[in-house]
Amino acid sequence: MRVLVTGMSGVGKSTLLAELGRRGHATVDTDYDGWTRPDGQWDEGRMSRLLRRPDLVVSGTVANQGRFYDRFDHVVLLTAPLATLLERVGKRVGNPYGKKPEHRSEIARYVEEVEPLLRRGATLVLDGRRADLADTVEELLRGSGAGQ
Repeated sequence: MRVLVTGMSGVGKSTLLAELGRRGHATVDTDYDGWTRPDGQWDEGRMSRLLRRPDLVVSGTVANQGRFYDRFDHVVLLTAPLATLLERVGKRVGNPYGKKPEHRSEIARYVEEVEPLLRRGATLVLDGRRADLADTVEELLRGSGAGQ
């Protein structure tokens, strides 16, 4: 199964992907390693080549991701309230996005404008606030069929 995990900054996409990788699933976090071009969109040629793989979990949220939905078996939206997102981006290390006031305003705008679009394209919506990461992973695997 090819699965896309998407959602707002701070919702837990990278954490979820790291756990899936730890469990042996092939994963790609498109926030790193040049998958996203400077204009904020995926490098379409590179993504097309990547999505030839039959079993893969990809994470990211970019403007042109909808062009690839037909190549994923499932699009999983992780979601959480704005206050949770802002708290998480304020505390995380290794990623400076969300520390500046303009980033935080941007996140708030994206929750209002972009998340509804992501929700419409999702085949599965998961609550990113769960205290137990294992529960979220298990629900993703059950809901997407990736654990079968």
